[in-house]
Amino acid sequence: MTSEKPRVVITDFINDSLEIEREVLDGVATVEAYDAYDESELHGKIDSADAVMLYHNLALSAETIQRLQGCKLIVRCGVGFDNVDHVLAGQRGIPVANVPDYGTEEVADSAIGMSLALTRGINFYNLRMRSQPDPWMYHVSSPLYRQRGRVFGIVGLGRIGTATARRALAMGMDVRFYDPFKPDGYDKAVGVTRVESLQQLMSESFVLSLHCPLNEHSHHMINSETLRWLPMGSYLVNTSRGDVVDTDAIPAAIEEGRLAGAAIDVIAEEPPSVKNPLLVAWRDPDHPAHERLIINPHSAFYCEEGLADMRRKGAEACRRVLTGQMLRNVINEPIK
Repeated sequence: MTSEKPRVVITDFINDSLEIEREVLDGVATVEAYDAYDESELHGKIDSADAVMLYHNLALSAETIQRLQGCKLIVRCGVGFDNVDHVLAGQRGIPVANVPDYGTEEVADSAIGMSLALTRGINFYNLRMRSQPDPWMYHVSSPLYRQRGRVFGIVGLGRIGTATARRALAMGMDVRFYDPFKPDGYDKAVGVTRVESLQQLMSESFVLSLHCPLNEHSHHMINSETLRWLPMGSYLVNTSRGDVVDTDAIPAAIEEGRLAGAAIDVIAEEPPSVKNPLLVAWRDPDHPAHERLIINPHSAFYCEEGLADMRRKGAEACRRVLTGQMLRNVINEPIK
């Protein structure tokens, strides 16, 4: 009698025929998906999995990882990996890998698109003219300023930050970045300017675009205090991780004019509570944030091709570990 095939379990986000994953893992493993929104929904379902594919609708904490028996790999199908206890996984001998290259272009395009929608008044005009068409004039959104020559500040010059920088450079903007982990010389190759502190970058930025991972250093990096470092009338774009920004501070910063606008693709709690102060202000037609705030549902990564890439690359990582091949993009140090 032949032994059962290994199990690959997809914890969340994906809920369809699994054609992509099954094609990649054909003959190697079975694939099942649970489309869970809370870690508790996985109890008893993934304990015997040989590989786990995790997206961003939930977290894998120590409690769940401790129950894994014989798991050879956890794949975070995305760039950020703060929603998996990768340290404990490593201590238990389980490698954790991410998929860092699936949506670089899409997130960079979204960051620039959001920036332009704010700085050129596109979002403001669309909302204002729909609700208050009189006067039908450009000056309802004044002042707006030319992009060329203005500082586009980037926090985190990784793959996506670099792709965003190249797009901002193409618009003639003065691109500067803060990333203490980036080696010297990379800035020369890209054609951007390094600054030595977050405060310096923020104090110089017309647009501040966030592309850093979430960790103990970046948690609530942007908050009510650090927002004061921005010039009056500047713009904030976040397509990185939700908890990099204390979003409760954004409505007040818009109300006082510190921020002329903000675009938020990621929020700490997704989907957010209807009582979230950011959403309350955004939905209030009498609050300045109503017309100067863009909120997207963690969608900057999305396009049909990018989603397929993310799924395929995650499944390929599972195939590699189950067939004894060398793993790629491992972000922890498994104890063997």
